[in-house]
Amino acid sequence: MKKYIIATTAVFVIFTLALVFAAPCFAQGDVIEKMGRKLGRGIVNMATGWIEIPKTIYDVSVETNPFTGVTYGALKGAGMTVVRTGAGVYDVVTFLFPAPADYMPILDPEFVLSR
Repeated sequence: MKKYIIATTAVFVIFTLALVFAAPCFAQGDVIEKMGRKLGRGIVNMATGWIEIPKTIYDVSVETNPFTGVTYGALKGAGMTVVRTGAGVYDVVTFLFPAPADYMPILDPEFVLSR
């Protein structure tokens, strides 16, 4: 119970400090929309990162052959799952800050099923 209280307090303090230091950014026009887009993108990428596996299997199967798709595509998809989920976590944790490049997405495509 004591660890839970300490962890909750630490998270609260970190987010409060982040909000205080990011407050000057709120004076800008569409910053709130960009922050919301970054937060939403992070949540979606965390929730749908696993879709990279079947998507990559399909893509590699179409480009080469089904055997390569099932073997190499599955491994590549598993790696991309880690990358996309990690990018989602990064976006959620840093949605208050404009880096990198004014709230632009880290990955291309921005979402797993975008083309």
